[in-house]
Parts: sequence; C-alpha cells; structure tokens
Amino acid sequence: MTSRVTLISAAISEALREARFDDGSPVDASGLRAAAAAVDAGAVPAGDRLWVSPGVRCRQTAEALGLDGAVDVPELAGLEVGRWRGATLGEVSAAEPEAVGRWLADPTAAPHGGESVRAFCDRVAGCLERAAEQDGRIVAVVEPEVVRALLVRALGAPESAFWRVDVAPLTATEFSGRAGRWNVRAGRPLEGRA
Repeated sequence: MTSRVTLISAAISEALREARFDDGSPVDASGLRAAAAAVDAGAVPAGDRLWVSPGVRCRQTAEALGLDGAVDVPELAGLEVGRWRGATLGEVSAAEPEAVGRWLADPTAAPHGGESVRAFCDRVAGCLERAAEQDGRIVAVVEPEVVRALLVRALGAPESAFWRVDVAPLTATEFSGRAGRWNVRAGRPLEGRA
C-alpha cells in the first residue's frame, strides 16, 4: 500500500520572523493574508485525514487554509526547547554559548532542559510510520522543524542534517511510499501549483 502525506509548514508569525523559539505566538497578519491567497489560488491540498500540530500557529494556519476538522496530533508538536522558549537564538547564544554549541553539534544534547534533536526526530518519525499503515491522503499543518525531522528520518540522513534544511512558511512537503521507503517532494509554495 502506498501512503501519501503532505506536510504544510505553518504561516509566518512574529516569533518565526524574529528567529525566536516558539512561545505560542499567533500567526501574524501577513501570514493570514498568505493563507487566504493560497485558498483563493486553489493551492491547498485535499486530504482524507487532516492532522495539525497542537501549537497556536499551526491551528490558526489550518483554520485559515480551510482545513476544518483537523485533529491535534501531540506527537507532531514542535521541538521542546525548555527554558529557551521565547528567546532568540542570539539571546541564548550570548547567555549560554557553550550550551548552544553543544546543542548544535550533538544530536543527543538537550542543555535547555527540553528534548534533544534525536529524541525529537524519533518522536515525529512515529507519526510518519503510523501514516504508512493508513489508506488515503493525510494533510498535516506542522511547525517547520517537524518537516525537517521527518525529512531526516524519511531520507535516512544523519541527525546532523536537521540543521541543514530550511523550511519556508506555507510550503508543502509531500511524502509518498511506505514505511521504510519514502519519496519526497519538498518545498512547494502554496501560492500556486508547481
């Protein structure tokens, strides 16, 4: 059985614009306009099942895209960064340079008191494997780091590759295949069909 999963990265928020670790900030006005434009362009993919990361920005993006009835999937929550929540990477780097260096270099490190990149990748990969057991198309609105983690796992890349992937707001990344073997189409903007 071939499964199809489309991940839509959440619309822009002030926290994302400022490179701030997510603190529950909502989608900003430009993000809502971009989501409305995607709807107007007919660029929002349809799904048999709709999933959403439990964060504010993801829920608001799903609503703005007309993905009514999306089910919160706790395993698709963004990376838990503990005490760094709400701070910018610059602020944390100035206050804790050794901790940031360790976190960026070692996928098993969690100096912020949250979860490591490895633990995060493992957590979200379980959702992709669960999706492989279901018929039909799944569309999920998620945080950019969820897309990065699933790309790392689906492609069998080392966890260090997590930091090498950029995911723009309101882009679709499509996975097709089955558990253990996924094909990926990454980064299609929602403003129109490619």
